[in-house]
Amino acid sequence: MVFWAASLFGLAIGYLIGSTPTGYLAGKLLRRIDIRDHGSGSTGATNVLRTLGKWPALAVLLVDVLKGAGAILFAGWFYPWLHTLPQDILPATLELHAWLPWAVCLAGLATLLGHSRSIWLNFKGGKSVATGLGLLLAISWPVGLGALAVFALVLAIFRIVSLGSMLAALTAIVLICSLEQPLPYRLLVISGGAYVIIRHRANIQRLLSGMEPRLGQGSASQS
Repeated sequence: MVFWAASLFGLAIGYLIGSTPTGYLAGKLLRRIDIRDHGSGSTGATNVLRTLGKWPALAVLLVDVLKGAGAILFAGWFYPWLHTLPQDILPATLELHAWLPWAVCLAGLATLLGHSRSIWLNFKGGKSVATGLGLLLAISWPVGLGALAVFALVLAIFRIVSLGSMLAALTAIVLICSLEQPLPYRLLVISGGAYVIIRHRANIQRLLSGMEPRLGQGSASQS
């Protein structure tokens, strides 16, 4: 019982890491504004770029990436640490090498959920793109770099952040399924990538209608 309670505590930490509203805090600290009342209303780096400028946007982007990577690193430390607890509170059949990838998977999903449904913002937030990149880099850096390369290429050609984000998510799914990775990691990337795409459903409608703004234009999209 103690072990499972501690495991749930680890997931809660992952959620709280993801919930840290970086873009919202940047608006409050730099201009004393609620960034959700400006631009697209998003707390993501793209709206920070439009509202606060490139350097605050870069800082928000980096922190959001670090949130994802940090959650995975925390899970990779915390769950093995649980196995150092007295043996009488550990499940007798639980093996660390089998349980750890699943724990990392759940912690990653909790972090993505925290970013997009932050407890500090009435369960609203961004679309988990940058945080998802941090997760990818932490569990499989080739997948993370591959997704980042696709995002950068699409952004350079079309200058549409949402399109680059969704194609990067699809690329991550293809890459993780093509490489030798544990099943929980594959499920994390597949479900996380699908979640990012679902979070862009309004952007998809605007893309199909030709109304999605490009980077540097007026904003209707949330990223």
